[in-house]
Amino acid sequence: MGAPVTVEMEREAGGKEEKVDVGDAEAKPDGDQKKEVEGGGKGAGPVVVAVDAAQSETRVSRLQTQHPVASIQVVPRGAATPATPAAAAAFQPTLTPSQVGLASLNSRAYTNRISLLLFVLHLLVAAAAVCFFCFKGVEGVIDFNSEKARKERHVLKFWLPPIEGASVLSIILAFAWQKAVRSWSSVMVSFILWACFFSTMAAGILLLCFSLPATDGLGVALIAFSIGAGLYACWVTRRIPFAGKVFALALQPAKKFPDINGPAYLMMGVGFLWISAWCFAVIGALNFYYPPLTILALVLSLAWTAEVMRNVANLTVSRVIALYYLRGMQSNTQFSFQRATTINLGSACLGSLVVPSIEALRIIARGLNLLEGEDEFLFSCAHCCLRVMESIFHYGNSWAFVHIAAYGRGFVAASQSTWGLFERHKMEELVDSDITSAVCFLTGVTSGALSLIFAASWTFSSHKHYTATVSLLAFFVGYLMTRIGMALPHACVACYYVCYAENPSPRLFDDTIPARLNQIRSDCEGFVPTPRFPRRHPTA
Repeated sequence: MGAPVTVEMEREAGGKEEKVDVGDAEAKPDGDQKKEVEGGGKGAGPVVVAVDAAQSETRVSRLQTQHPVASIQVVPRGAATPATPAAAAAFQPTLTPSQVGLASLNSRAYTNRISLLLFVLHLLVAAAAVCFFCFKGVEGVIDFNSEKARKERHVLKFWLPPIEGASVLSIILAFAWQKAVRSWSSVMVSFILWACFFSTMAAGILLLCFSLPATDGLGVALIAFSIGAGLYACWVTRRIPFAGKVFALALQPAKKFPDINGPAYLMMGVGFLWISAWCFAVIGALNFYYPPLTILALVLSLAWTAEVMRNVANLTVSRVIALYYLRGMQSNTQFSFQRATTINLGSACLGSLVVPSIEALRIIARGLNLLEGEDEFLFSCAHCCLRVMESIFHYGNSWAFVHIAAYGRGFVAASQSTWGLFERHKMEELVDSDITSAVCFLTGVTSGALSLIFAASWTFSSHKHYTATVSLLAFFVGYLMTRIGMALPHACVACYYVCYAENPSPRLFDDTIPARLNQIRSDCEGFVPTPRFPRRHPTA
């Protein structure tokens, strides 16, 4: 047991001094400690309480980190007390590295301002275009005597309702998928993988059965994707139990925040309203100059806007969960949402453009790496693509949203810091083999296929001429809405990996990640890594 110490505190008001000397913790528990008062009355002598030095070290270190309203000194029992004014003047509190990080949690600097400016300008132009095309659509509908009016009323009657119905269905599916993943994580991973296979296969066969030239092309594409999804489900079979366990562990902190789903629900509501106005604007754009190019521009604008909405929900959840892991803080969801829509919105806009492009290149690079063999051309292409991916992933990846939300960093800086953490802890193979992001993606594809089946059947029975365009838009809308709803599980898993790499405290994390890393390194159970980086062949 350490020697007792005396803690002397000088109060600013009135210059009153107190000596706190806390004795043996075993003999005097915290609730039964006594104070020995040397003198009484106002302005009397110090108060002395005995403290065990071994247990007071942590308490004193915590006191030293507070604001220096009350200066604190630690002196041995019986030692001469130094001059209080001199000690107070000499005392300078020092900040630990964790406190420096804590100070940066509330950064007020806007991130990626150029991307934010571009998105705001794009949004203003898109809003003006939607309003203009809606006006043109209304103007055409009320002109009863023209051929254009009859055509637009026909489109309004047979083309718009199936898409609106698909939007409502996609919102219901998004709620159902998220609830199911949060409640039955271990079962839903396998279910989603095979549901994507069967739903896309069914949608493709349905479109082929319509025997229309336009729907035949969509049907063939969906069947090809379905085959690829089935092969992927077979390939990752051994990773499914670990993915289900990660989902279950990562979603546990979300139960402590009942309102954490609010931003995702709000984004889905805003997305539904925007899609409804957007669909009516498409009707007006049919009679505008260059309709295909105009509609293509509207589709790209909708894709970027919906992706930004998803990443706003992602940033909100990431801040709440990351601060819980890193600081043990009960962060306010409303405040986190406010930061995501203002200070960190530029990073969300940039990430919404960069991450989907990187993921597409990632799929191409992996495919080429799997196809490489003795063919020299494929070998060279695979290594070129993989080396490009290796460099790009340091400057742009989906894990960056955790540090963007927690520390207010820009997208590139956050990408570098998160990927640097994975490299420092040798976790690249682990995060590379993780299939949770693929499960979230395939959930959106499944909802898109179900929305397509619903809308295509409706349209074919009423006006088969619109079946192809309605099917394509229904799939697109269903995918986007479900991806917004699945932002919560995706963000929780990202926080689980990144926060473990930053602070692998056994109080918050079990041995799931270390055991998986050992399994990968020992190559037990025949683990087959997913190639992202060039395989290093032994030299002769």
